[in-house]
Amino acid sequence: MKQAEQPKMSPPARLKRRSEFLRAAASGLSRSSRAFKLQMAAREDGSSEPRFGFTVTKRVARAVGRNRIRRRLKEALRLSGALAAAQGCDYVFVARREALTAPFADLEAQMAQALRRLSRDRTKPHQDQASKEP
Repeated sequence: MKQAEQPKMSPPARLKRRSEFLRAAASGLSRSSRAFKLQMAAREDGSSEPRFGFTVTKRVARAVGRNRIRRRLKEALRLSGALAAAQGCDYVFVARREALTAPFADLEAQMAQALRRLSRDRTKPHQDQASKEP
């Protein structure tokens, strides 16, 4: 007998253009963890679903390692992380070497925590703006 199959979850929306990645990096909203740095930028059409991009540089690993890191991050996002993402935002994961060897459960936990922290920080007014108001 076959085991009960879980329903297939659709993959999260992806960032595809370089300009989208650069906009997330320039926004200034980011959180770091051991396995990656997460950058976020809000889009004008705030009602649409969140989109995600993944960057793994050559400094981190060779081609096989980079592809494995990217697959691990995508799967962790698909399983748990996308639930904490804010609507109408773009997220970029910049991988670190730790993403290759970290236990998968830790990777999922770091991802969920970083997404929650960025969503929380997005709703707070920036300190610069708060100090200018009378």
